[in-house]
Amino acid sequence: MNSFLNVAHPWFLPLWRRVLVAGLVLAWTLTELLLAEVFWAILFGAAGGWLVYQWFIVFDPRDYQPKDKPDA
Repeated sequence: MNSFLNVAHPWFLPLWRRVLVAGLVLAWTLTELLLAEVFWAILFGAAGGWLVYQWFIVFDPRDYQPKDKPDA
């Protein structure tokens, strides 16, 4: 479950991917607002805001490097 919510995954390192995903989430927020679905608009708006914060405000490329797994 941890990897599902991991926004610091190396796949998100390219800027265009972060812009695309955050833009889609925020566009879906607008869609829900236009459909008068306030609960879903708040939910997606909060998720989009969190993504913008993580990917554009406190972004550090070193956090997106693959972690070496210790030998077991």
